[in-house]
Amino acid sequence: MTSRPFFPFIVAGAAATALAAALVLPVAQEPASPTQQEKATMKDEFISLFDGKSLAGWEGDSALWRVEDGAITGETTAESPLTYNSFLKWSDGEVDDFELTAEYRIFSGNSGIQIRSFAGDKPYSLGGYQADIDAAGVWAGASYGEQFRGILAKPGEKTVINEDGKPGITGSLGDAAELAKVIKKDEWNTYRIVARGNTIVCEINGTTMSEMVDNDTDVRRRAGLLALQLHQGPPMKVQFRNIKLKRLSLGDVKKIVYLAGSPSHPPRMHEHNAGALLGKKLLNGHHGDKVLVTTYLNGWPNDKSAFQNADALVIQSDGGPKHPGYWHLRQIDYLREQGIGVGMLHYAVEMTPGETNDTLIAATGGAFEINYSVNPHWDGAFEKFPSHPVSRGVKPFTIRDEWYFNMRFIKDMAGVTPILSAVAPDDTMSRADGHHSGNPEVRKMVAEKQPQHVCWVVERPEGGRGFGFTGLHFHDNWANDDFRKTVLNAICWIAKVEIPEGGIETPTPTQAELDANLDPKPAPKPKPVAAR
Repeated sequence: MTSRPFFPFIVAGAAATALAAALVLPVAQEPASPTQQEKATMKDEFISLFDGKSLAGWEGDSALWRVEDGAITGETTAESPLTYNSFLKWSDGEVDDFELTAEYRIFSGNSGIQIRSFAGDKPYSLGGYQADIDAAGVWAGASYGEQFRGILAKPGEKTVINEDGKPGITGSLGDAAELAKVIKKDEWNTYRIVARGNTIVCEINGTTMSEMVDNDTDVRRRAGLLALQLHQGPPMKVQFRNIKLKRLSLGDVKKIVYLAGSPSHPPRMHEHNAGALLGKKLLNGHHGDKVLVTTYLNGWPNDKSAFQNADALVIQSDGGPKHPGYWHLRQIDYLREQGIGVGMLHYAVEMTPGETNDTLIAATGGAFEINYSVNPHWDGAFEKFPSHPVSRGVKPFTIRDEWYFNMRFIKDMAGVTPILSAVAPDDTMSRADGHHSGNPEVRKMVAEKQPQHVCWVVERPEGGRGFGFTGLHFHDNWANDDFRKTVLNAICWIAKVEIPEGGIETPTPTQAELDANLDPKPAPKPKPVAAR
């Protein structure tokens, strides 16, 4: 990676004055190259999920969980017995294909490590796959389905879960009683879990205890929550420490990390979180044999392993200093250099002139530049499309959006293919010149009826792909089949998924789906009542 100052602004004259008035920026004093820790987040290395001091990054019942002697400690008492199993959830992300190691010791009762799981219908309740733990050492190392089909593989068993959801024994790993001898009672033991595809292997102190292959295609889970269990019943105590995660390449499907920015704007506009969750639902539900989408909401992930096995990063967010990547340029550069796809939706195509926009242009082929690009609301009429995988199956359509145009593209538009282009009407130039509203060059282009590129893709020199899509100011535009197909085609294309001839087909979202996960927005301020 070339050494360069982290955050210079290349703005001069009146533009510099205007920018300074518009933005109040802290001074960044970070080195130019990725640190070893940052590189570890991209490579085949373990990331610690527990700081040894606090429950930061974990969520659970504070009456049950604490940090004691440098370990996450869960304990129940006779005075306050649990009536159902309660979990401490890792809140920074979800797990898909991974290797996890953790030390545990249990003094009584039953516990487990929950993986690829789902939220239950009670507070702190979960269901899904569990790597079992018990004080007696009878079930430790078993693969269990919490609220999810029951026992899947006992200690010593290799099993296959068939389409009926029931396990069939396919081999032996040894006698269960002999295997249990490796477990140290009331002492620290090392649990290792490897989940790859539909296979889950549980190992304790270097000995494989169970191996389960889930061929129940209707029910099996490829991704979900990670958590630690406290079991209902008699008083118990369990401790965990040195919890470390390493993500593994998915292999058979492409991993897309869809990152959403924090809320802004009135309701149904800039619904970044709802948009990310809807895109995830559509792609995982209707193209799940090719892609796995995972989402991070409200900004840059706290999960340091987030991009370890990513094939593409997509960001839907506000721009400028509110862009989630604004203070993470080095990681975006690093992903680009590794050939990872990078896509930006709506305001995420804009940072600020200089270092930040240069990062966007290098990764996606273009960016919105203040005092150059414009952001009017207008009816884009898209009638012709290039012969490109991202335009497959897209039919002519017209839709109103805040279609940004006159992007600052990479030099000579090298590797860039415009996907959506339309002639902007004259009323897009009705505002006075400003940071986002006009300049002599763009006024001339509009007057001459030059087509404006509002969605584009790029094939980058290092072999990766990128895209920019300036629409999605209005959340409900997801309901337009051709608009939606363009977005989903672009997301999948940068992950190097083969796009079918008819494009990525998904059903039109229902009103309930469009209404789901909308951000809480402040009520509009009441208008002052005129005095009488």
